[in-house]
Amino acid sequence: MSKNFDVVVIGGGPGGYIAAIRAAQLGFNTACIDEWKNEKGGPAPGGTCTNVGCIPSKALLQSSEHYEHASHSFADHGIEVKGLGLNLEKMLGRKNTVVKQNNDGILYLFKKNKVTFFHGRGSFVKGDANGYEIKVAGATEESITAKQVIVATGSNARALPGAAFDEELILSNTGALAITEVPKKLGVIGAGVIGLEMGSVWRRLGAEVTVLEALPTFLGAVDEQIAKEAQKLLAKQGLVVNLGVKIGDIKAGKKDVTVDYTDDKGNAQKAVFDKLIVSIGRTPNTTGLNAEGVGLKLDERGFIAVDGECKTNLPNVWAVGDVVRGPMLAHKAEEEGVAVAERIAGQHGHVNFNTIPWVIYTSPEIAWVGKTEQQLKADGVAYKAGTFPFLANGRARALGDTSGMVKFLADATTDEILGVHIVGPMASELISEAVVAMEFRASAEDIARICHAHPSLSEATKEAALAVDKRALNF
Repeated sequence: MSKNFDVVVIGGGPGGYIAAIRAAQLGFNTACIDEWKNEKGGPAPGGTCTNVGCIPSKALLQSSEHYEHASHSFADHGIEVKGLGLNLEKMLGRKNTVVKQNNDGILYLFKKNKVTFFHGRGSFVKGDANGYEIKVAGATEESITAKQVIVATGSNARALPGAAFDEELILSNTGALAITEVPKKLGVIGAGVIGLEMGSVWRRLGAEVTVLEALPTFLGAVDEQIAKEAQKLLAKQGLVVNLGVKIGDIKAGKKDVTVDYTDDKGNAQKAVFDKLIVSIGRTPNTTGLNAEGVGLKLDERGFIAVDGECKTNLPNVWAVGDVVRGPMLAHKAEEEGVAVAERIAGQHGHVNFNTIPWVIYTSPEIAWVGKTEQQLKADGVAYKAGTFPFLANGRARALGDTSGMVKFLADATTDEILGVHIVGPMASELISEAVVAMEFRASAEDIARICHAHPSLSEATKEAALAVDKRALNF
């Protein structure tokens, strides 16, 4: 096996494996190094996203949603369920199967695209503009060389001081996806994407869930109107969210966790949970990379410092994904990975941060792209807004899920779409039309004039675009 490569990618998550595949497509002799292991010790590429993030969480969200439908809403469809039971072991087993299918899929793609895969932890040894020596520490230690290096080492869950993750009582996303018995009382610190999604899973399965959030507003990055609607809908389901809290001592006992905190009125509170999920953000993963050994610059927050093209301070060394600035999103990492591979080939890789979509896979789903109304106000941009509720959408009524709305924000003068925000059924799929429209700098009128299938949820998108000009047809 050749040990000299044109491109070596350190990390096999969404940014890394996609970068490796694109580099190989462009004709480079490419290798990818990744250390994730499955339960048998074999390779499990795909990073946090595939192994303990996006993929397994969506599998559990889907399973728990089926369970909740069978428990509550099937009766409305004339489907009577008697003796409903929960086989959590099987549910978790299905989740693990979905993960393995994705792991195996990536290994197949490496083979198909002639990417050499190394199972282990990659780190810099030495190097300069002429090439870099990379050590791979796996079952055996070996050394490879690369003309170009792409660092895609991802991120790790951030722990609270004095409350280290044991993944038994105090859980990161990893432990939250592997609880073997539905807790009676589940605490979640952090009302972000991970906290709300994991809280939703276990609430549907029967846990009493309390979310503690330090910020005074719910989902502050989301359009305020959409966030308020989402908060109302989640509260109606029984998800308790306490805002403006200040976390104090966290003490893990033998079978439970006690959290001392101060509520938004300044009153001291104490809560005891069977399990506690801590989801207060993530930190860049540079441990063991030997960045200091080769002079790879990190910024003040520990991220690898890069310019607008993902170039580091070292010649021919690039970095993408969670380990660099920008949103920690799998699809952002993928776009950067493709762009870097193309830049290495002398092409003009493209990533538009203004049209990267965001999704929270609660029920209802929350998705958005572009500017929020509060951002436009703060920037002094004159805009028009149009909204359309799923309550007035025929397909939503047929589905039995009429919660939420679609919201368009367009420039008051040019009508260019500045932002689209959705809370409701299948928002994660509906947002793609808005991303395409904004990438081509479409106007709200453009979407309003395009024929949408009837009946479909996408008609709500068309109607919201019509509403920008105050001419919605079905509301």
